[in-house]
Amino acid sequence: MYRKVIAPSVLAASLLLVIPASAASSVQGAPGIGDSYYPESGNGGYDVSHYDLRLQYQPKTDLLEGTATLLTTAKQDLSRFNLDFGLKVSEIRVNGAKAKFATSGAHELEVTPAQPLAKGKQATVVVKYAGKPSEFKVDGWSAWQRTPDGGIAAQEPDSAVWWFPSNDHPLDKATFDVSINVPDGTQAISNGVLQSQTSRLGWTRYNWRSNKPQATYLATLAIGKFDITTDKTASGLPILNAYSKDLGDNAGSARASVERTGEVAEWLESVFGPYPFNALGGYVPNVPTGFALETQTRPFYSPRQFANGANVSVVVHELAHQWYGDSVSVDNWKDIWVNEGFARYAQWLWSEKEGEGTAQELAQWTYDTRPAEDPFWQVKPGDPGAENQFHGAVYDRGAIAIQALRNEVGDEKFFQILKGWPTERAYGNAKVGDFVRYAEKVSNKPLAQLFDTWLYTPGKPAFGAPAAKPGARSLAPTKPAAEPKSWKKIAATNNIHEH
Repeated sequence: MYRKVIAPSVLAASLLLVIPASAASSVQGAPGIGDSYYPESGNGGYDVSHYDLRLQYQPKTDLLEGTATLLTTAKQDLSRFNLDFGLKVSEIRVNGAKAKFATSGAHELEVTPAQPLAKGKQATVVVKYAGKPSEFKVDGWSAWQRTPDGGIAAQEPDSAVWWFPSNDHPLDKATFDVSINVPDGTQAISNGVLQSQTSRLGWTRYNWRSNKPQATYLATLAIGKFDITTDKTASGLPILNAYSKDLGDNAGSARASVERTGEVAEWLESVFGPYPFNALGGYVPNVPTGFALETQTRPFYSPRQFANGANVSVVVHELAHQWYGDSVSVDNWKDIWVNEGFARYAQWLWSEKEGEGTAQELAQWTYDTRPAEDPFWQVKPGDPGAENQFHGAVYDRGAIAIQALRNEVGDEKFFQILKGWPTERAYGNAKVGDFVRYAEKVSNKPLAQLFDTWLYTPGKPAFGAPAAKPGARSLAPTKPAAEPKSWKKIAATNNIHEH
């Protein structure tokens, strides 16, 4: 028999020919999605379309056990990809095959599938894990709060890494099914609509579904003993509110505020357009924090938000985020004004509706009570820096900028912009510049200079009544006008996102 001898170099070349092109060109996905403030947040190389989380939680021990199934699509040929997660993982499978995994950084989970993932192809990622969320810390802090009868996950800009593996950045939004098994007598609250509730052998399982794209930080989990109220809006939208049974003196004021959720949402529809999701509600757990958060369809409220009595203004703020922040999410965390400036302005519009001070009066009062030398005026709402992401200037100077827009374009165009923007960008992401261009398109006016002055230029700009013309000196009175009636209620929410 004749046997041809193949030279090593020829053999190597021939082997390359039979290696799939995708394997030869596959790369490792980036450990961050490219955010300028949080370079380690999110991951590159893939998108998640759906999370299916099947969990069990024991309040007495804080032990969370879970199986997370992620439906993903590769955006490039991938030899490895990262997930953001902090609890201990026991097994990962990609398309049914066991994958290798390792941890790195503060919360990076590096996954190497048995076969590289080809660009454009869907992949199913299953992660099995267990751990005590309260014991996991990032830079010394935790987004998981223990309560006397359970625990909750609610935090911005990160909370997912404490309870499920994810691509943890608003740029990668997905739908969610969250199934939680808890001891009988304990309830589990999450986003969206409760699909079913079943009990077996001393445990009760709650199955929640959020059927519209949702950023990972907007996913929430609350486990404990709650008083739950249910209702429907005039259009039939389900409302579910939950209150810890041990809120003490804040219980009445919390209910008096959050129970107006349906009324506030119906009013916001007249301002921002149709409500974008499948459910409404809110929850108030027994936690010592003071902030609130726009967790999608079911905002989180700390009891301290109601320490001085009912405050519907905080409900207005968090529900306004369902349009500005949840449906239309930031493209990059530096674009936080697209969220917070409009949620604060919604509080001003509610005051205007209630006859407790117009938005112009509140803008003027905010402007007048901050002297030019106040460091407040040095923060740029359009790009405040990570250290100032939730600075008061992002909210108040950011809202004055919106009133300046209203004064410039007139009410008809202004409210057309407010209502059209969430429809134009529904379930997507946006930069500050995207809003500026949209406002220019609708108003047919050049607005870049106005927004540059208010959002990007340090110092106290000129501001006055609607009659003021561009470039004119401030028409503000030498002494502040009377304090608007709503001012203290709104000011009480100034720590709304101080985390």
